Amino acid sequence: MNNDFQSWLTRFFEAYYRYYPVNATFIGDHRFDHRLPDYSAAGVAAMLDDAARLLKDASVIETRPLSAVERIDKRLAEGFLRIQQWELASPHFQRGNPSLYTGEAIFGVISLFLTDYAPLADRAAAAIARMHAIGALLDQGTHNVHEAPLAWTERALRECQGARAFLGAGIDKLAADIPALQPALRTAADAALAAFACYASYLTDTLRYAQTPAPVAGPEALDRLLREGHCLTQSADEILAYALAKMAEAEAYLTQHAADFGAADWREALAALADFHPTTADYLDRYDELWEQSRQLVRAADLLTWPDFPIEYTPQPQWAREAAPSLYFLFYRAPAAFNRPSVHRYLVTPIDDSLPEAEQQRRLRATNDSVIKLNHVVHHGGVGHHVQNWNAYQGASRIGQVAAVDCASRIAMFCGGTMAEGWACYATQLMAEHGFLTPLEMFGEVHGDLRMAARAVVDVRLHRGEISVEEAARFYAERTAMSDAAAHGEAVKNSMFPGAALMYLMGRDTILELRGDLQRTLGSRFNLKAFHDRFLSFGSIPVALAAATMREEMTHAE
Repeated sequence: MNNDFQSWLTRFFEAYYRYYPVNATFIGDHRFDHRLPDYSAAGVAAMLDDAARLLKDASVIETRPLSAVERIDKRLAEGFLRIQQWELASPHFQRGNPSLYTGEAIFGVISLFLTDYAPLADRAAAAIARMHAIGALLDQGTHNVHEAPLAWTERALRECQGARAFLGAGIDKLAADIPALQPALRTAADAALAAFACYASYLTDTLRYAQTPAPVAGPEALDRLLREGHCLTQSADEILAYALAKMAEAEAYLTQHAADFGAADWREALAALADFHPTTADYLDRYDELWEQSRQLVRAADLLTWPDFPIEYTPQPQWAREAAPSLYFLFYRAPAAFNRPSVHRYLVTPIDDSLPEAEQQRRLRATNDSVIKLNHVVHHGGVGHHVQNWNAYQGASRIGQVAAVDCASRIAMFCGGTMAEGWACYATQLMAEHGFLTPLEMFGEVHGDLRMAARAVVDVRLHRGEISVEEAARFYAERTAMSDAAAHGEAVKNSMFPGAALMYLMGRDTILELRGDLQRTLGSRFNLKAFHDRFLSFGSIPVALAAATMREEMTHAE
């Protein structure tokens, strides 16, 4: 181990947690639970100064004595810092996105209550401090953001609405369990409510009338994200051509095979998935049943080592239910890398007899067997994200341990994306290969391929300035059958986070390519479980780096 580099990396993380305190809470470093980010001119200048200093110091660290893992961490940490420098100068983030401020402000508080990492009173005390700090953060948003795309302003307004719900009835529900802190919680929440009301007025009365088209990253920045974030070797042109070809392949299959299900077209065939759903009485049990079936299949087929990392499917807590629809409130958030409880709570849509019958049926059809199996079990709560996260937290790469932890509006570090989402999408295909899906569900997965490829197309075209957000939304609606609302939401998200939508397709297909190469080279010596266990051991680093290392290992083994 190179002590000089490890000392540098420790400094890197100290700066990271200090400048991104809400991320630190989600990751499990709780030294900064009382703080929110500082996007004042002085705060941004300090971030840039530290980034420049860290990059300068890294440039004189010799790479030759570093271990393979240390070389990866050095490359990724330097890439993070260069991307950070670009982001702090870009209108996509603190300079031009009003929802960055609302997201950090409200999830700075919510993050303290999602897991029981400490006594409730301790977490409430941190929440009180953060609620009192919300006014300063939102004032920075007012000072920094003078114009914005209307859709970004509308997202910030929705988050203000969610914040009002949480800081009102939500905080009161939480405070009921800690009577001694009720007055202080209510006082702090009222101060935060006033701050959100002031910010919402600014968004409504000023920023709505200072509209600007969604900014594009541009070819140079997009290339930086591909090279220094995802570590991909393909150019944006190559990714676009590949994604268009994958779209055409999926569309041809869907069109050709819709009749297999007695449907006039593939949209009609897919609509039938909603008919297969649990009853209200067995709704929650269905998650556990399908999760256990998936675990048994993985073990029977000897696909990988299933970790002892229990998950509990439980209805969304009462304190979150009114606020959640307006916020980036995930069913499954990556468990904290550090200081996490032994059982991770997966917060599902509540469906019970207290709801009107029509609403029960609407929710059951929306959360049908296919959605539970593919999204909530395989992709997120089982062999996909949950298993990958456990492996990441045991990994040797310090960057890989934390990069893919879900934070206020995105994962902790851009470089974790292709592994986190690529593996989860690969896991779905893996389970399909081993018989976990019905024929109609497998047909639905081809539709998933279509949507995944479409995201990559939009990502490249949008951030090279070739299409607008509105054109991207129409593309989604017309080519992938997303609802107008879903298509608009996806396009807006793509506009905010350049380079993030293509990580699903490129991550998954890089894994498939690697597996195919190793199978062909090793022949009868190829072992699928060993392949998966080794691949997952890298943690949340770019898939391209894990693949390159495994190819090198194979060459040396030969």
